[in-house]
This record gives sequence, structure tokens and C-alpha cells, in this order.
Amino acid sequence: MRRSAQTRRARAVRTPAARPPVRRRPGRCATAAAALLFGVGAALGPAPASAATAGAPGPGGPATGPAPAGPGGLAGTVALSNCSGALIRLPRSRPADPALVLTNGHCLQDAVPEPGEVRTDEPSGRGFTLLDAEGDPLGTLRAARLTYATVTGTDVAVYRLTSSYAEIGDRFGSVPRTLDARRPAVGTAIEIPSGYWKHVYHCAIDGFVPVLREGRWAMTDSLRYTRACATVGGTSGAPVVDSATGRVVGVNSTGNDEGGLCLVHNPCEVAPGGRVTARRGVNYGQQTYGLVPCFSDGNVLALTRPGCRLPGR
Repeated sequence: MRRSAQTRRARAVRTPAARPPVRRRPGRCATAAAALLFGVGAALGPAPASAATAGAPGPGGPATGPAPAGPGGLAGTVALSNCSGALIRLPRSRPADPALVLTNGHCLQDAVPEPGEVRTDEPSGRGFTLLDAEGDPLGTLRAARLTYATVTGTDVAVYRLTSSYAEIGDRFGSVPRTLDARRPAVGTAIEIPSGYWKHVYHCAIDGFVPVLREGRWAMTDSLRYTRACATVGGTSGAPVVDSATGRVVGVNSTGNDEGGLCLVHNPCEVAPGGRVTARRGVNYGQQTYGLVPCFSDGNVLALTRPGCRLPGR
């Protein structure tokens, strides 16, 4: 898990038990931007390119964060108190729909979901700092509900906001990043823009991990990055973006810090035959194409929809 060390330590004081994977936990042209994004036949161009709970920067975390992002890399991202995240839309989302924020399940404010636990449709007033392309804050977005969260099979949380995409566009000139409905391929060039650190990592998808085990938690079909994406505490929940299309193909989740085997902050890969491997310094994300079938019109969670395989249906 890549949440910030500060949050990790706070939780450790309350409970000695190990916690799940935590990783490196305006202008006025909004109307035109929204028209391009949501209009018929419009394509979202390449998007410019977690941290207080278990992997965010802070006391006990990295002494110095990554270098700031280059120009344009952080549009549509958000900073959480303990992690990173992104303002997202589904391929069928409309301007009037309530906007969504994507982050990790282990980045929740109160407690990391237990193995097998799925949380849906809970009240939330969580705030998110919306960033512009350079990483400067535009303002605060506010959650109305925690729509979905789990660290079982994946590591994802989706919040529904009090504002629509159109309202956010009018106020901040910001547009969301679109989830890709397709599974990415090995070798795909990716960017991981961290709103917490205001830094964008560039690398490629190195492979897929059948089972990624971290402490008591297990995730399936996880993304493994090439080593250039050396994510740190606070980057948890950052979107994994296809560099060619600008679409979101995953959410940054965890990494093996010390070469430990199947431990928190030291996940291991489990092959179909049961072979267990630890790759020190390698980092991982969770795919997001599986979220797309689980939402109906209006960005409403619908776990019983055909094609939805998220836990909790």
C-alpha cells in the first residue's frame, strides 16, 4: 500500500494489527472543454500525465518527495489527505451526472476494508483538492457518498461528489479523465500522476500478476510496472494512464519496498502453480476496466449489471 507514513503511524497507535497494502498512497473555457469531452464523437486526448494512512509522505515517510511534475501532467488529479486520486468519468457519463473520484480502497479515512469486506453507498463528506495541469490547487471538491470500496480482489474506492461534471467545469475549467473499457496490454506506455506529490511517473506495463498477496489481502490480475515507476508513499490511488490515449487503465496501489515475502508494503506474486516471488523495488496497480460495466446511466453503481465482476454483487 502506498498511503502516507503519517497515516500509517496514526493507525498503528490505534491498532497493533498489520494494515493492508498501502501505497505510495480557473480559467473560463470550461464549457467548450466539456463540449469536447462529452460531445458526440469527441475523443479525450492524451491526459497530461496515497499517503497518510499507510504510505503517504510525512513523519516516517520519505524525507524528500519526488521532483515536481513537468508542464501539464496533473490535470484532473486530486490530492487526498493521505493518498492520490483522480476526477473520473465513465465512457457513457454525461455533463449533468454527479462526478466521481477514483482512489484506492485502502485510502479510506476511517479504516481499511477487511479481507472479504465491500462497502457501498455510505454517506461521506470527504474533501479532495482538485489540481490544475501544473499541480496548483483549483479548489476543493466534496464527496456526497462513498459509492464503492474494497481491498478484496482489487484495491479501489469510488466517491460520488456533490457537484456534476458541468458544475466542476464551469467553476474550475477542469474536465475528468475517462476510464478505458478495454484491458491494457503488456508494453503499454503509462503515466502515473500523483496528486499528493504533484509528480508524474513514466514507465510501461511490464506484466500481469495472477495473484498479488500483501499481508492478509489478495488482489488478482494486478498490473506490474517496469522499474522506472518507482512510486512512494502517498501515490496510492493515483490513476494509471495510457500515455497514447489519455484514458485511465488502472489505479496505483502498492509496491515491494524491502524484498519481504507477502508482507504489508512487501507484496508477493503468486503464480497459477503456487510459486511465490518477491520483487524488491517493483510497484503495482489494479486494473480499472472492470469498473465500467458496474455503473448504469447517471453514474449509478449497479453490481448486478451484466459483465460486472466486482466483489459484492
